[in-house]
Amino acid sequence: MFLSSGSTGSFMRILILADLEYCPPEDISAGADLLVACGDVRDDLILKAAELSACRKIFAVKGNHDLPTDFPSPVSDLHLNVECFDGLRFGGFNGCWKYKPRGNYLYGQDEARQLLASFPRVDVFIAHNSPKGIHDKDDDVHSGFEAFNEYIARADPKYMFHGHQHLSAESILGRTRVVGVFGHAMIEMQATTSLPMKPF
Repeated sequence: MFLSSGSTGSFMRILILADLEYCPPEDISAGADLLVACGDVRDDLILKAAELSACRKIFAVKGNHDLPTDFPSPVSDLHLNVECFDGLRFGGFNGCWKYKPRGNYLYGQDEARQLLASFPRVDVFIAHNSPKGIHDKDDDVHSGFEAFNEYIARADPKYMFHGHQHLSAESILGRTRVVGVFGHAMIEMQATTSLPMKPF
């Protein structure tokens, strides 16, 4: 899947991975500036895709099937962190709805809301789960986070990328372009920010 922002100006190419069991096909060798992993992608697949795409930076969050270990270098963990790349601010949130008593990276709705309550504005929000009512399913496992809807309403990011729902789809929430990825996708994005240097 290839998506374009439809704008003019300086662009970056972003390779997005989510819920991926095998290495992406060779077509990613056309190159990417940034690789984003939205969870449930093994570390070795992230690193292999980064090598094939010759990307300059790797951002990632964990999914509910990922092991509770640190990402290997040079992968940057974006869970509740903010990093800048080519003039854009990226931040993220790992895991999904707590659909069972125990497991890795599982959060109740209120817990997710509390964790994101003071999270600063970013241009691109990266997560494993989707917002509530956007690309999610009417079951316990694939319920979206209400906290994401609230964060998007407050922070107004340009984009949100997510996985978890095993669906490649695109929707608009407020003014935010929400892109769900199952497998891999390549997106072109304008590499400029409208945010102030300091978060609100």
